[in-house]
Amino acid sequence: MLSSDNTELQYATNHLGHFLLTNLLLETMKHTACESGREGRIVNLSSEGHEGICYVYNSLYAYGQSKLANILHANELAKRLEEGASIIANSLHPGAISTNLLQHHSFVEAILCRVGKYALKSIPRGAATTCYVALHPQVKGVSGELQTVTYPRQAPRVKMQNWGGNCGSSA
Repeated sequence: MLSSDNTELQYATNHLGHFLLTNLLLETMKHTACESGREGRIVNLSSEGHEGICYVYNSLYAYGQSKLANILHANELAKRLEEGASIIANSLHPGAISTNLLQHHSFVEAILCRVGKYALKSIPRGAATTCYVALHPQVKGVSGELQTVTYPRQAPRVKMQNWGGNCGSSA
């Protein structure tokens, strides 16, 4: 499925908009971090759905590819911001969240709606994990990492994991 400007819709929605917004705000963030003496944080929402992706198009792979783009973007920002700017950049997999992500896959969504309420995080709990990475003092100075939760039902604890995997290769 394509966006109005002929870009793959999931890539446009999950990556390009955030990429553009981040780049439009980056100079302001650098200035604010310098003047305030406080660390700026960029958190790109990703997913473990990026693992084992294939570079052949289908809607499920497109999701993983868009989330991989978010990881690569955060990693590149972290490298570029190492010197001089008090800004960190990380990507985050918040865990399995009960959303309508599969709304166009009605059979799969129907099953997940029934089972998911017992095994998946609620949207507010998923958002809490993202807020943790964006705000918590334990994440201060940590940059260029894919941060993941350990279990969907636990409080927002984050385990740090340096993402250096093989792009798109599957085991």
